[in-house]
Amino acid sequence: MQGCSEFDLIARHLSRLGTHRDDVLQGVGDDAAIVATTGEPLAMALDTIVQDVHFPADLPARCVGWRALAVNLSDLAAMAAKPCWGLLGLTLPAMDEAWVEQFAAGLHALACQHELALIGGDITRGPLSVTVQVTGRLPHQPLRRAGVQPGDRIWVSGQLGEAAAGLARWQADGSATIDEPVVQRFLYPTPRVALGLALQGLATAAIDISDGLLADAGHLARQSDVALVLDSTRLLAQVSDAVSYEAVLRGGDDYELCFAAPPDADKAVKQAAQATQTLVTCIGQADFGAGVWLDNERVDLRTAGYQHF
Repeated sequence: MQGCSEFDLIARHLSRLGTHRDDVLQGVGDDAAIVATTGEPLAMALDTIVQDVHFPADLPARCVGWRALAVNLSDLAAMAAKPCWGLLGLTLPAMDEAWVEQFAAGLHALACQHELALIGGDITRGPLSVTVQVTGRLPHQPLRRAGVQPGDRIWVSGQLGEAAAGLARWQADGSATIDEPVVQRFLYPTPRVALGLALQGLATAAIDISDGLLADAGHLARQSDVALVLDSTRLLAQVSDAVSYEAVLRGGDDYELCFAAPPDADKAVKQAAQATQTLVTCIGQADFGAGVWLDNERVDLRTAGYQHF
């Protein structure tokens, strides 16, 4: 269908497929699904990354392995889930043991940081792509995209736009090196798992920023049925010599958290950030209404971030 987006496809054809079981507590439409068990509920997420779509062909194999897991852990972070298990689907154009060795090293390094066990999967032949499915425990109430209340403050973690700047630097003229800070932010995203867990009981809602701040803030606004009013002055403070304002707003690949919390939680949010050694910035507030607003202008969410189709 002409003009059909990724989210249109999901809503029209896939979202109803998970609604017929009573143990599905959260189905399609959030950063992760939630299923009931005899013990703690489980959060489950899956993402695919494809060469020349989600990462450049010349990206080192170790970075590909790290990123493939990081994008999934970021989804668990947004749900305040503790990572436990993972499954891997690896599609290779040809047998290349040296590449797989380095890929596995990158994936293993990040998995060890979060005590995640890779317990199965599949390898097949075809264009290079990686699918990782992760499952985590939910020791407390999960964070969801729905839950923002009018009056809540809107926060982001980290430094937005650095990953987009790193990708641009990597692709610019071949002179970039792996140890440049913005390049590092693209090659090795930092999933905010510890911060997500620390925000349980403080934040009213959360989402991970994968497609760009404005686009992902739009999901929070839509699913919470509120307007998010963002402050350009606070966002401009994230701009630097290496990072443009456009990258902060629409860059994508940040894998930071955008979350909401009531004003009386300001001190506790800052303490949670300090305890997890994470930078957090208040960038606006929620109000009655709909959509995302940058100062007094409503954002066109159709062009607000990365489009998969």
